[in-house]
Amino acid sequence: MKKVLVTGANGMLGQDLCPILKQNNFDVIETDIKDMDITKLDEVTKVLNEKKPDIVVHCAAYTNVDKAEDELEVARKINSKGTENIAQICAKNNITLIYISTDYVFDGKKNSPYMPDDEVNPINNYGLTKLEGELAVKKYCTKYYITRTSWLYGINGKNFVETMLSLKDKPELKVVNDQMGCPTWTVELSKGIIKLLIKSKPYGLYHVCGGGQTTWYDFARTIFEYKNLKVNLKPCTTQDFPRLAMRPKYSVMENNGFCRNWKEALLDYLKLRRKK
Repeated sequence: MKKVLVTGANGMLGQDLCPILKQNNFDVIETDIKDMDITKLDEVTKVLNEKKPDIVVHCAAYTNVDKAEDELEVARKINSKGTENIAQICAKNNITLIYISTDYVFDGKKNSPYMPDDEVNPINNYGLTKLEGELAVKKYCTKYYITRTSWLYGINGKNFVETMLSLKDKPELKVVNDQMGCPTWTVELSKGIIKLLIKSKPYGLYHVCGGGQTTWYDFARTIFEYKNLKVNLKPCTTQDFPRLAMRPKYSVMENNGFCRNWKEALLDYLKLRRKK
């Protein structure tokens, strides 16, 4: 039985990933900041030397896209330096590393789905620090999977689906309709990670995100439609809804069948959510 250590196990992705790994007969070691502060090389060294995992799935990250504009050094300490620490020790110990990255490494100027080897050019600090993490993984490791995902939502964290449902009673709800991407359920991403491991895919860079594409507005409209909710939803532009961090206008990624179409996954998520 292969031993998998998960960083950020208490996060939105980690809480779905760990049970799915266990269901697939992996011996899972769950870690969070209290167990291992990834920004401290000595702690990373100690934990990985003691636990001796075969695989590390590195989910821990600074994920507040807007706040990162004011907190570049904090985001960099976690996403860049923290990942570098993990990568260094994984390389030394011959551990396979899976690093969760983002569509925000792209600038959004393309008008067809991004491929893994397309040019990167982040337009916000979050994307920049996640890209620096990718570069650290490539620099130190030979046994690695970089998995870029996008527009992530899950039952165990703050996300777009829950935000929309919490705002359903507003007299008018405006949602951006000129940014295009791939909504991804954490369960789908977790299953994509399992595919990488079980099918022994070649090491490298993969896009593991929901299939198809949509705008935030159409994503919201579909949520309300599936929930049979009448909401006064209005499309707006990025200019109408200014944020601290710029977002790529188009960050659709070609997922090569790693995850189902985003609409199928969303429907299952809403059914599961209703049971909770």
